Amino acid sequence: MGHYSWRPPLWWLLAGLVFGSSAIYFLRRRARIGIALALSSLFVFGTLSIQVSGPASDEIADGSLGDGQDVIVTAHVIREGSLRQRGFSDLRQKLDLEAEQVDCDGHILITHLGIRASFYGKGDSPDTVHDFRYGERIRFPTKLYRPHNFRNPDAFDYAGYLAENGIASLASAKTAEVDLLPGFAGSRFELWRTRVRRNLIQRIHLLWPEEEAALADAMLMGENDFVGRDLLTDFQRTGTYHVLVISGLKVSILALVTFWLLRRLQISDLASSAIAVFFITAYAVLTGVGAPVWRATLMLALYLCTRLLYRRKAVLNAIGVAALTLLLIDPASLFGASFQLSFLCVLIITAIGTPILERFTQPVSSAVKNLGSLGYDFALPPELVQLRLDLRMVAGRLQHFLGSRFALPVLAVVARMMLLSVEFLVISLVLQVGFTLPMAYDFHRATIVSLPANILAVPLTEIALVACLVAIWISYASLHIALLPALIAGSSLQAMAGSVHWIGRLRIADTRVATPALWLTLASGAALVLAMVLARRRGRFAAMGLAVLAGSAIWICVVPPRLQMRPGALEVTTIDVGQGDSILLVAPDGHTLLVDAGGIPHWMHSELDIGEDVVSPYLWSRGVGHLDAVAITHAHADHIGGMKAVLANFRPRELWLGAIPPSPELADVLQEAKDLKIAVVSFKAGDSFTADDLFFRILAPAGDGESSARKRNDESLVMSVRYGHTTALLEGDAEKESERRIAEQEPQADLLKVAHHGSATSTIPELLAAVHPRFAVISVGARNVYGHPRLEVLQRLAESQVRTYRTDLDGAVTIYLDGKTVTPRPPDR
Repeated sequence: MGHYSWRPPLWWLLAGLVFGSSAIYFLRRRARIGIALALSSLFVFGTLSIQVSGPASDEIADGSLGDGQDVIVTAHVIREGSLRQRGFSDLRQKLDLEAEQVDCDGHILITHLGIRASFYGKGDSPDTVHDFRYGERIRFPTKLYRPHNFRNPDAFDYAGYLAENGIASLASAKTAEVDLLPGFAGSRFELWRTRVRRNLIQRIHLLWPEEEAALADAMLMGENDFVGRDLLTDFQRTGTYHVLVISGLKVSILALVTFWLLRRLQISDLASSAIAVFFITAYAVLTGVGAPVWRATLMLALYLCTRLLYRRKAVLNAIGVAALTLLLIDPASLFGASFQLSFLCVLIITAIGTPILERFTQPVSSAVKNLGSLGYDFALPPELVQLRLDLRMVAGRLQHFLGSRFALPVLAVVARMMLLSVEFLVISLVLQVGFTLPMAYDFHRATIVSLPANILAVPLTEIALVACLVAIWISYASLHIALLPALIAGSSLQAMAGSVHWIGRLRIADTRVATPALWLTLASGAALVLAMVLARRRGRFAAMGLAVLAGSAIWICVVPPRLQMRPGALEVTTIDVGQGDSILLVAPDGHTLLVDAGGIPHWMHSELDIGEDVVSPYLWSRGVGHLDAVAITHAHADHIGGMKAVLANFRPRELWLGAIPPSPELADVLQEAKDLKIAVVSFKAGDSFTADDLFFRILAPAGDGESSARKRNDESLVMSVRYGHTTALLEGDAEKESERRIAEQEPQADLLKVAHHGSATSTIPELLAAVHPRFAVISVGARNVYGHPRLEVLQRLAESQVRTYRTDLDGAVTIYLDGKTVTPRPPDR
């Protein structure tokens, strides 16, 4: 309603007040009507919050500034970033800025534009490196760009993510070109917060070596800039990512440990609760992580406060109040994975796990308390009394070793620890089964090993978290005394990371799944609700609910969804991977071939993995769980960079290559193929074969032994794929020399994948005259530094009356060849 039914804010405000006051009036007279009116008031106020919180201002989108135009920006820092080393000496810092004015060719524009800027300099030249801080005012020359999304179906909305954080533009500049200006701009409270946070991070790096400090940064402060992508991936594979970032788990540990210590110090219940709430609220403010930590803080504060009113512990009510409050503030968060996972976690524990424990383990837990009290036996059922008698008999035997004073207490502690272990195991198992659907839908992961991984990681996290806090507190008084808790914390962090890395290396830990079909999503959601409803019923009904939920989880992990395809047609989809190539071919019978997997050159020092972050999500959204074959045209980073992730995620049977000379990048891919037992097949010009009613003809590279004398682009694997009387020609990055050889082979085709992203070194007139294409697709990155596609190439295609599509303008382009006709999608412009 907030997005699609705009009304003046005053209207919504008055409507909310009317609904709210009416709800109060009817609450005691007609309770159900009062509840309906109360929910309606929440709905209305949520709609109001959406309409009053508009998107970040974007002068570039409004046309005030040119996209990519040279400007001079005067701004101040509103969010700090860590100064990080990339490569051997390149230092980079990513900051969020709020512009004060923009000088565009002498025209001064006063603005509050949010900018995410990247500053870089050489670490071996200290004068060119500055660690920018909150509130500093700076001026620097740059080019402003709008954030760009990969325009594939279901792609991550990067521009929307930045807009939620008030960022509407991107920029970069050399640190040496940035001038510091006098004065301070910003909030004094935020300045204090960032200083305290920065001081704590510096203290962490003072106490622990680099690897352990990186883990402590992530766990305590939400600063994961120093954690490498490989380690992050291991935590994601094993379903333990929640222990690495600030989550409800950390807030809960801090709150409960604080409350427990205060109560042991004989501080009153009221004061302990107030101090614990203050402490976790201060922690939420200090970390600045945002919604995840505030959700946990709100729920814990509700729980601690309602305890003081002697209310019965009803976690479901706390979840409901917290969820409604947060949705009132930001209704759109309902569709965010973070919101869903946070509340689903507590909901599964409370609605499924807790009833199971109340029925099976908690009666036993009550029976092992006060084992020395015979009077307590009369309050228990006979079977639990028998358990207590057995434990006393065992304690009598242990007296010979532990003495009469310690035997019974030690046995009671051991029994309670065993029961706690069983309860933790049950909760972890229920969570793993319940989380199968959201993990598959949002992250395309089947966290098969999350149960053993969490059994090892969570206890170590609890030890590390408490030890880290103690070490940091003590370090302000004495670094030498802080070394002991720092050693305990460091050992726990190393053990946690080591166990996660070991389990994450298992092949079974890397099980990926495609997006579940709509009917399966609905059925799994219904199974989850059924399990919650039946969990408090009789044992057989609770078991039936768990069985249905487990069945839906197994189905998601084992049974692949149906591939989205057009029967009876060859599909050629050029995926938007920026400045690179990746093409999906789907045969009429559903077999799949991926040609190239995109990538980013190493000199860009980007941690984005195009294969994992762009190509794989697109394939999963199409229902692709397995590829039959993949092909690498040549070993340039923008074609081969994402291939390792594709091989690991989709396990193809074959890897096709041309005459590609050895290179480190190719060696890594071939080693991955060897580890996965993928057959490597080499092709050269003149080869041809038939597969699934498709006729493949290899046109390049020439098998003449002159590959070392040719350019790397002219070594591209070029193939034509014919289905019936329709043909597609895929050129890779072939240039003039290779294209002349191709033209001599009379490769007529209806569809041409333009070579080398529309570079002037390719798409020569002789080739166009020989091919006679009706359609062409150029895979090219928006605002690329090479100026692709070149104007002369577009003119040649236009003169040849070729209808041309571009991934930078059209996103993923799909063209169907049914053997008689060629049908493009998107529709003709």
